[in-house]
Amino acid sequence: MLPGLLRDLEQGRWVALAEGSDRPPAHLLPEGPGVVVSSGGSSGGRRLCLQPLVNLDRSAVATAYWLRACGIDPAAALLVNPLPVHHVSGLMPWWRARCWGAQHLRLEPGLMKTPEALLAARRSWPVGPRLLSLVPTQLKRLLDHPAGLEWLQGFDLIWVGGAALHGDLAERARGAGVPLAPCYGSTETAAMVAALPPQRFLAGETGCGDALPDVQWRLASDGGLELRTPRIALGCWQPEQPDCLQRLTDAAGWWRSGDCARLTPGLQILGRLDTAIHSGGETVFPEQLEQRLQVAVHSVGLSVDAVLLLAIPDPEWGERLVALVKAEDSRVLEAVQRLTQTWPPAERPQRWLLCPDLVQTEAGKLQRQRWRHWLERLDAANA
Repeated sequence: MLPGLLRDLEQGRWVALAEGSDRPPAHLLPEGPGVVVSSGGSSGGRRLCLQPLVNLDRSAVATAYWLRACGIDPAAALLVNPLPVHHVSGLMPWWRARCWGAQHLRLEPGLMKTPEALLAARRSWPVGPRLLSLVPTQLKRLLDHPAGLEWLQGFDLIWVGGAALHGDLAERARGAGVPLAPCYGSTETAAMVAALPPQRFLAGETGCGDALPDVQWRLASDGGLELRTPRIALGCWQPEQPDCLQRLTDAAGWWRSGDCARLTPGLQILGRLDTAIHSGGETVFPEQLEQRLQVAVHSVGLSVDAVLLLAIPDPEWGERLVALVKAEDSRVLEAVQRLTQTWPPAERPQRWLLCPDLVQTEAGKLQRQRWRHWLERLDAANA
């Protein structure tokens, strides 16, 4: 795919990387070259972002500046990339390598599930700083395997993004000396806008670090994170509005990310504003509670693959939480439920359901809208 993509870009074309048949009509595309990349978060609402090539260049330049501040020469690096190229997280390692004159190594997704093979393949890699991009799901699988852990320890820096990094995963990586660099970004911003240097991560700092040099940020009155950077996408297109290209920024160039955040120490993402619930007069962020529950589950050694908290209407509370859990059986479900007995009432799920099919996307996210519809169908069938 990459050679053909490069050829099309060099010929000044817009290239659609998004999977599926939906594409913006040609009359909406500005002068190229650029890429059309799918952007769809945990809350659903798939849309296609138009990122001109110059924005990919800007992103690569900002990341190189950040790397040099970490003591790593970008041009000498090997960028190891197991992420899908049709997502911005998998596209940018390749593009960074091109801009920096560095080496890029594409890993097939199946190889990530065989840690021994990863270790064997590493023997032939060139000498120099080794950089890796992962999502939390991949990180967990590797940390769970002795060969996977050894493979991770062979990197100089590992960017982790795309989804929340649970506290238990961070602690396990920190304890093993794995040089994680938790980061934050989006398709709309051509990938990373913030990253935490591994030295600070290993010293115990949480969050996603400071803004990259071409990024400004601020908080809106509701705590929403707003960003200003020259690499915001030109616009977004949705199949539901086929003749419209949505502008992302306001007149002053600010883009509203949709995430609630704190800006000290560094960038701390609290959760999605569109998934926050109001229960008994309290504002609750399900993503934060999912992380807390995963930490508790790990601390007692329960076998749980995934947890998702969804809100349903409640006449007394306004909204209450329902927990979907992918686990072995109902006994595990009951044990997980007991871990929340001391939580505040607004944060404690009122229902617990086994959900064997609960799976994350390849970007490490749970599709909340999909599972919300699943829950609605289940309740309708049992009504």
